[in-house]
Amino acid sequence: MNQVLDSWRREQEEEEEEDGVRGSEKAKALCMKAKLRSRMSWNRATEITFTSFSVTGMPKEKYDPPDPRRMYTIMSSEEAASGKKSYWAELEISGKVRSLSTALWSLTHLTALHISDNSLSRIPPDISKLHNLVYLDLSSNKIRSLPAELGNMVSLRELLLNNNQLRVLPFELGKLFQLQTLGLKGNPLAQDIMNLYQEPDGTRRLLNYLLDNLAGTKRVPTEQPPPRSWVHLKEPDRTRPTALFSVMCYNVLCDKYATRQLYGYCPSWALNWEYRKKSIMQEILSCSADIISLQEVETEQYYNFFLVELKEHGYEGFFSPKSRARTMSESDRKHVDGCAVFYKTDKFSIVQKHTVEFNQLAMANSEGSEVMLNRVMTKDNIGVAVLLELHKEMIEQSAGKHLPSMEKQLLLIANAHMHWDPEYSDVKLVQTMMFLSEVKNIVDKATRSLKLSSVSGETNAIPLVLCADLNSLPDSGVVEYLSTGGVDSTHKDFKDLRYIDCLTNFNCNGKNGTSSSRITHGFKLKSAYENGLMPYTNYTFDFKGVIDYVFYSQPLLNVLGVLGPLDPHWLHDNNITGCPHPHIPSDHFSLFAQLELLLPFSSLVNGLHVPGCRENTSAGFIRLTVCWTVGFRLPTAYSRVR
Repeated sequence: MNQVLDSWRREQEEEEEEDGVRGSEKAKALCMKAKLRSRMSWNRATEITFTSFSVTGMPKEKYDPPDPRRMYTIMSSEEAASGKKSYWAELEISGKVRSLSTALWSLTHLTALHISDNSLSRIPPDISKLHNLVYLDLSSNKIRSLPAELGNMVSLRELLLNNNQLRVLPFELGKLFQLQTLGLKGNPLAQDIMNLYQEPDGTRRLLNYLLDNLAGTKRVPTEQPPPRSWVHLKEPDRTRPTALFSVMCYNVLCDKYATRQLYGYCPSWALNWEYRKKSIMQEILSCSADIISLQEVETEQYYNFFLVELKEHGYEGFFSPKSRARTMSESDRKHVDGCAVFYKTDKFSIVQKHTVEFNQLAMANSEGSEVMLNRVMTKDNIGVAVLLELHKEMIEQSAGKHLPSMEKQLLLIANAHMHWDPEYSDVKLVQTMMFLSEVKNIVDKATRSLKLSSVSGETNAIPLVLCADLNSLPDSGVVEYLSTGGVDSTHKDFKDLRYIDCLTNFNCNGKNGTSSSRITHGFKLKSAYENGLMPYTNYTFDFKGVIDYVFYSQPLLNVLGVLGPLDPHWLHDNNITGCPHPHIPSDHFSLFAQLELLLPFSSLVNGLHVPGCRENTSAGFIRLTVCWTVGFRLPTAYSRVR
């Protein structure tokens, strides 16, 4: 604090000298009126400890404005000498101060700043460095204009600008989406601004107006995001026949969820589906993935937009809405979102398609469990699965000849969207278990229906690619279950709720399997994005983390490369605190991976090739060097939005 006061003294003296006032007594008197509103750790009634909560992302309803009747205590020299610690988060400056010390901007822990009743004519842009401020009082000064950087102080809940000389407001103020109180009285502002401000809910209406018109001032960055870099992971296996294909996983943010209440930092026109859908489709087409898995696809948009557009580019698709659609009227049903899988018809043909309704599975497998009925069955999330057959053109020998025993190859694509609420980690884990159990049933039934007795019962007989918005972080029970093959029935994500009686139904050993507290699935799954390749797949103001995944089964599949994250410097330099954004159409980033399917040299059963059936080779084994590109191309000029 002494450093701040000393700096103030110097700057006030310099200013007074410039004005022809030669003596520093006046400056000293003004500076000494700066008051530190202090909270001491022993004053429990009024204590505010900065480290006790995170201001950034603090919900609006938790905002507690400063109490003008609060008590504060100045620590004595004896208390300071004894090592007593103080905690203060507010600062008041008064006394007709005409300029502010640059040292003030180093006090980044401040949550409230009182600078009313002074003689300030301008506010420096560096005030935005006080990023933890939730309360800023600049009333009763002589301020003529505000810095655009004020709009970057997105933690603000209360901004008081009453009784100044403001004639215009920077459009950047519209970015203060958490602001609850905006004081503008006593300023010569334009009448249309004041009319809007004086309407019911005027603060919110005015902020929305400013944000929606911010782009017209060309202050929204006009440059597109830089292309996302390609992360090469390994070379293709050139010692055996392989087929390469690419997969995209993308939560496109359903229109009904894209509201200003959830994404207040995004202009309303940039949340509009008609605007966003063009950018979403540009992103999908720029990747040109062989297989596309989408979540939060609205029913009407699937049939009238996604399917129509993607058919023109050689895709066919399969879609299922959430279970609630079956009980709705036709007019309401078209707005229900669900999961979709698209595939290139020149590379794949569909063999089977399946919808997995988690609420139906929960009811059928409840075994009298109340938590299963009350917590899992009430959530109507779904998953879909398509069994594809690779075209023989994708399976070539380097000599250019087709191998007769490799005429057909099966591939299973699964896509799911789990429940969103962080308080329901148990539901997400059970939903994932149910989905994997159903996927296993699909594999088993497919092998039996094709009379592939030599591979029947092998969980990994048909290679699997699982794309999903799991709404679960990498350290969750869901990801542990998928990546390690199982979790203990006492895992913390079950929240000590009794699921054990019904979880055995989803164990890879089935109801009659050996007794074990560990619930397993039998697939050998690995994430395409490992080792922190993506720091986040969901990027909002309140949450940034990895919740979207692409898993593939081993040993028949390998990942050769993935599309890396968006440059974090671009996000930082453009003060993008959350998505959607005018240049980023969803709150999720897409995942894109190139996969390699390993094929044995000969394993023909009933005209179908299933990798689980292998012929043993002897000393007469002939080594073939094969390389397949199957038309795959990297997204060389790929960016979030073109």
